Amino acid sequence: FFFAMATKPHPQRILVTGGAGFLGSHVCERLVDEGHDVICLDNFFTSQKDNIRHLFGRPNFEFVRHDVTEPIRMEVDKIWNLACPASPVHYQYNPIKTMKTSWLGASNMLGMAKRCNARILQSSTSEVYGDPTPEFHPQPEEYRGNVSCIGIRSCYDEGKRAAETLFFDYHRQHGVDIKVVRIFNTYGPRMHPYDGRVVSNFILQAIKGEDITIYGDGSQTRSFCFVDDLVEAMMRMMDDDTGFTGPVNIGNPGEFTIKELAELIIELTGSKSKIIYLPLPQDDPLQRKPDIALAKERLDWEPKVQLREGLAKTIEYFKGLDLGKYSKPTNHTAHRNSEKWKPAVKQ
Repeated sequence: FFFAMATKPHPQRILVTGGAGFLGSHVCERLVDEGHDVICLDNFFTSQKDNIRHLFGRPNFEFVRHDVTEPIRMEVDKIWNLACPASPVHYQYNPIKTMKTSWLGASNMLGMAKRCNARILQSSTSEVYGDPTPEFHPQPEEYRGNVSCIGIRSCYDEGKRAAETLFFDYHRQHGVDIKVVRIFNTYGPRMHPYDGRVVSNFILQAIKGEDITIYGDGSQTRSFCFVDDLVEAMMRMMDDDTGFTGPVNIGNPGEFTIKELAELIIELTGSKSKIIYLPLPQDDPLQRKPDIALAKERLDWEPKVQLREGLAKTIEYFKGLDLGKYSKPTNHTAHRNSEKWKPAVKQ
């Protein structure tokens, strides 16, 4: 009994920006369950209050409505910087705000980390690699990327790249304790049903019995990591005391074609949907697969949940949604209210 008391980790005061989002809500839930005092900060730009509603009654959970592009003062032990629209239909809704969220959000949170002497994690992305050249498949952390700085997805890709630069400059110049993870395609319960991601698109279409739309010929590949696996990797990264900063790839190296994904979702939903093919959007990478050797070595981590199992849980969640509560984003910069505008779809 006394040994257990002595070894139980001391509860920490932890800030999670973007905490009401898909990933952030799972992180908040895990940290609250571990007994930490969690401050969830979000402006509900793309997130949903329903994602964190079940945490409101918990005594160690606090919500603050705030935009990370504006400074805020808090006293915290750790910061998880997760705030940013993370799918094309959301980050293209307001590309300027997306860029500012990555850059100014990182700047404000790093300033807080420096002042509080807090450890800070940046949720970066596989998008920093852009459209990888064939010799860099799967992508190791050393790959510098093949990224357009003026494309329609650049607000997100370059915003995240700039944030990584700022993180490492704060680390070198001010000694800030940083952790950088590059997240590959992630799916699971609490995904926004209209986020334009291929998993949510296909599940919605299959449940409704609509045609499943594949952009391109379906041969492009993606790797899909279930959200619980991702959170476990991030927890290990934040608990690491060896001075390991990253960046480290976090994702599932199991590679599937978009066509295989569509066929599996049709099978799991028992849908009568048919597959149709449409032109591939601009800047959409043809292959994306993480090299997770570094995560295995430094974090002793690899994903456990197979795609079939994870999709079944995600489909169950989607079937229970009241879709009328979710708004479909439209273009902020042109034809905001026009149904004709079709954003690039993330596949």
